[in-house]
Amino acid sequence: MKQLRAIRGMNDLLPDQSPVWQYVESTLSELFARYGYSEIRTPYLEATQLFSRAVGEATDIVEKEMYTFDDKSGDSVTLRPEGTAGTVRAAIQNNLLIQPQRLWYFGPMFRYERPQKGRLRQFHQFGVEVFGIDGPDIDAEILIMTARLWRQLGISEHVTLQLNSLGNSASRQAYRDALVDYLSARREQLDEDSQRRLERNPLRILDSKNAQTQELLAGAPCLLDFLDEESEAHFAQLRELLDVAGVAYEINARLVRGLDYYGKTVFEWVTDSLGAQGTVCAGGRYDGLVEQMGGKPTPAVGFGLGVERLVLMLETLDALPEALDQQVDAYLVAVGEVQSAALAAAEQLRDQLPWLRLQTHMGGGSFKSQMKKADKSGADFALIIGEDEAAAGQVTVKYLRAEAPQQTVALAELPALLQG
Repeated sequence: MKQLRAIRGMNDLLPDQSPVWQYVESTLSELFARYGYSEIRTPYLEATQLFSRAVGEATDIVEKEMYTFDDKSGDSVTLRPEGTAGTVRAAIQNNLLIQPQRLWYFGPMFRYERPQKGRLRQFHQFGVEVFGIDGPDIDAEILIMTARLWRQLGISEHVTLQLNSLGNSASRQAYRDALVDYLSARREQLDEDSQRRLERNPLRILDSKNAQTQELLAGAPCLLDFLDEESEAHFAQLRELLDVAGVAYEINARLVRGLDYYGKTVFEWVTDSLGAQGTVCAGGRYDGLVEQMGGKPTPAVGFGLGVERLVLMLETLDALPEALDQQVDAYLVAVGEVQSAALAAAEQLRDQLPWLRLQTHMGGGSFKSQMKKADKSGADFALIIGEDEAAAGQVTVKYLRAEAPQQTVALAELPALLQG
């Protein structure tokens, strides 16, 4: 019988990898809480119309990458390819937008792409979405917050903030027309993918990785020259706030992002430590999306952060804490007919020391084999209960990572010894 395997691009997270993910997840959730952001959890499966309306029918995501199928009722449903649309839907449906909201979420997203390093078909994303605040101060806050994240993780020297403004819908349309005029006159020089985009989503050509197309774009109109007065003032104030906060950035006039809902501020945190997959965190403003999806006009801004890429970056840069390798603090070895005493002692220790990660040996075995497993566990201590210790209410403590003599103490004295 053929062995069943995971679907291509949808990877297992194995036990030796979990500590890194738990470290990243706890760091991010604690950071968001410090800034007053609340968690929201939305379904993995949504109506297909949600994404075609929000993300844009002419985007690569909707055209080529979504996992879409009809359910048993004949309704078209889609595994979420990104998190913003579902969060907006939930905010409207549950009347959250009667006041400003600072929200964050975490979970898997799904896109049918060619799997490669740092790009999977099931990938995990942290997202932040803020509703009801229209000034550049909130744009600055989420960028300052992510800058703090890089410092906490010890990778701030390896990420660069790229910043741009797309202006309002009128200024984007004016720029779009100018760009189409410029590129239409040079259509034959464009790569095939850019020729296709010229008709439906010309701003995405600015993201082309084709060297000849990029060379052609060097003479194209500049988006920043088409900004409306309000967007220009918004962008100037944002840059001023970042300057005062000491957050460095680069202006990238070709940065447009791949989703139709963005306007005004857009940004990407990029790195050169991951090869081709250089974007670690990206987002921007989408002031028109809530109204577009049936809600009242509501300013909004947010970002998404890819966990697989962030974990890969931390591993590549050797930026992970050494303590992540240690899964248990102590390993309890039970020798002889003492299993009930060992289990009772273990539970007593867990009651007295809530921080203690204690693994109790199960399945029997010789003293020698149990000690080998204790050492392999990475624990600092082996706690040994034999028949003599059980009868006397004692535990023998053997230090596995330090030069210290073995000692036998009363079970009641053990917590003080382990706390050291």
